[in-house]
Amino acid sequence: MVDPAVDIRVIDLKALDELARRVSELVPPGMREAGDELQANVKATLQAGLAKLDLVTREEFEVQRAVLLRTREKLDALERTLQELESRQKG
Repeated sequence: MVDPAVDIRVIDLKALDELARRVSELVPPGMREAGDELQANVKATLQAGLAKLDLVTREEFEVQRAVLLRTREKLDALERTLQELESRQKG
């Protein structure tokens, strides 16, 4: 379950590549000879700007999500075990 109070910002690296490609396509045809270099520069500029924000990559997000799920499963199992032990002690 996700806490709605937590603001999660995720960088999709594929989307960043696509945005850089689209920006480079907007360059007039006469300047497109430097297209690959321009695309690389646009991507680097976008990455530098995004690095200043509080963002994580999709991959990092998914890894942490999996860790949290495993932790939740372990906690649930421990709570069940504790309840069983407490019920045995009472009875």
